Amino acid sequence: MKVTIDGIEIAAARRDPPEPTGQPLIATLHGGLYTGRYFDVPIAPTGSFVDLATRLGHPTVCFDRPGYGASGALAPEENTFERHAELLGAAITDVADGAPVILVGHSIGGMIALTIAAMSDGPALLGVSVTGMGAVIPSGGLSEQLATAAAGSGQPVIALPPEQCDPVMFGPPGTFDPGVLDAAHETYAPAPAVELIAASRWAADKLPGLAPEVTVPIHNVLAEHDSLWDTSGESIERFVALFTAAPSVDASVMRDVGHSIDHHKAAPALHLRQLAFAHECTLRARP
Repeated sequence: MKVTIDGIEIAAARRDPPEPTGQPLIATLHGGLYTGRYFDVPIAPTGSFVDLATRLGHPTVCFDRPGYGASGALAPEENTFERHAELLGAAITDVADGAPVILVGHSIGGMIALTIAAMSDGPALLGVSVTGMGAVIPSGGLSEQLATAAAGSGQPVIALPPEQCDPVMFGPPGTFDPGVLDAAHETYAPAPAVELIAASRWAADKLPGLAPEVTVPIHNVLAEHDSLWDTSGESIERFVALFTAAPSVDASVMRDVGHSIDHHKAAPALHLRQLAFAHECTLRARP
């Protein structure tokens, strides 16, 4: 399916449970160097996040963000996280058609999810679950190195082969099933260079200003072996402290996973936590 917002086509894959359940819609936003299929990579024994969410009664919609997959691209000067939030927030509102929404974002998708949650005119959200992103990007670390390489490439779009992506996205051997790599590779995609550049500064430049504007519950998980983010206890405490208006903030570090937690052996545990969070948000919203 596609939704056209301000002349930009936003592609999405929707899946509904066999029978309507009244459960909130779960909308997902992928990170950089991926498409919306990121959330539909099957992990034994429960399948993908989409598989489990649908089986537990949630309709799901996985968006290709602008510039990825089957969605239209933005000009580099227009390609900001704020513009993504405007377009995707409107697309979520259109697809939800009045239904409440749980927003799930990974990495850059998590940054955009929180930007949407901070908007005064965004979709009707019950809660936001963000993974693969936090409050602190280490100075001189891999995120800044990717940003420097993207800026120096002179290319509007950065395409990395799987052998370069895998060390960034996956944890040590043993934390993931090698058999999942082929399915994960199918979800890799070139990234707009401006995204990789902006991502390295987002936590310092944008998060402190937007966090106090978020008024829905937040669930946040970082990976123990995340190659891009600071996962120290101090950084987790900083993340929680920023969200002064959120009714609850549950932030933690998950063991035995790399940056793309959803593609590791422990992913089903993450997915169950996210769906438990969705259930808690639904109960909180009831009179």
